[in-house]
Amino acid sequence: MDNNNEIIEFSHTSVMLKEAVDGLDVRPGGVYVDGTAGGGGHSFEIASRLGGTGRLICIDQDPDAIAAATKRLEGFNNVTIVRSNFSSIKGVLMQLGVFKADGVLLDLGVSSHQLDAPERGFSYHYDAPLDMRMSQDGLSAYDVVNTYAPGELVRILSLYGEEKFAKNIVRGIVKAREERPIETTFELADIVRDAYPMKARQKGHPARKTFQAVRIAVNRELDVLEEGLQNSFDSLAPDGRLSVITFHSLEDRIVKRAMADWCRGCTCPPDFPVCVCGNKPKAELVNRKPIVPGEKELEQNNRARSAKLRVCRKL
Repeated sequence: MDNNNEIIEFSHTSVMLKEAVDGLDVRPGGVYVDGTAGGGGHSFEIASRLGGTGRLICIDQDPDAIAAATKRLEGFNNVTIVRSNFSSIKGVLMQLGVFKADGVLLDLGVSSHQLDAPERGFSYHYDAPLDMRMSQDGLSAYDVVNTYAPGELVRILSLYGEEKFAKNIVRGIVKAREERPIETTFELADIVRDAYPMKARQKGHPARKTFQAVRIAVNRELDVLEEGLQNSFDSLAPDGRLSVITFHSLEDRIVKRAMADWCRGCTCPPDFPVCVCGNKPKAELVNRKPIVPGEKELEQNNRARSAKLRVCRKL
């Protein structure tokens, strides 16, 4: 596959493209941030709606994404692309001399490009070195699988993968790595499959939850999400919007809870005759319930099936 095809592959699978950007209520002259630029699909839509005015700042930690987004957005002169993690949005904006944004978009999870590039080691469908690093730096899946204590591995699989056979799987991992390191995605997937009861193997790929859990641990996704949500909200100007797409229940719960906290007013006990906390809502939900992909999108992109979009407006 040549580089141009990779860029197309990276960028054409943006989930809920119109809905997510609609949630930002893009206004010409505004300042917007795509905190997870990927191949630039959502960014391109935002930039197109800005109409040559205002400013778009695109952030991504993956150097492959930076290259793809740079190519995709080269026709716009009001776009700045920065390699960083969206949790560092406040620092990124400060360095660019931007104090507040009118909208921030976060599209969480793994990009199609990352899943479909075998050498990145995200997928149990391809045999590749265990990696799973979105940033391509630091701790890898190999390190987690081969060096973490059994108890920590059970915690990771149970918490991040909601894997009920975590103990069986970890027993298999420990036994295998005592003989030699577990080096590839297929080796890990085989260990997981062998640890699964025969009946349970018929409900989707047995390795799905384990790979999700290890990936989350490698990239500290839930810790980064909590920090990134708060920093993104803090970076909004009054009336600014935060539009967030999640892909699994752990992410969605964090986003739902954060937005509920921002939208909550008085926290005094209900039997207090008057409010003494003085707490006022900082935001309001744009949609009471999460937006999900339509049937047409699901037919074209099966990976969108678990996506949920939540949008709030800063007061």
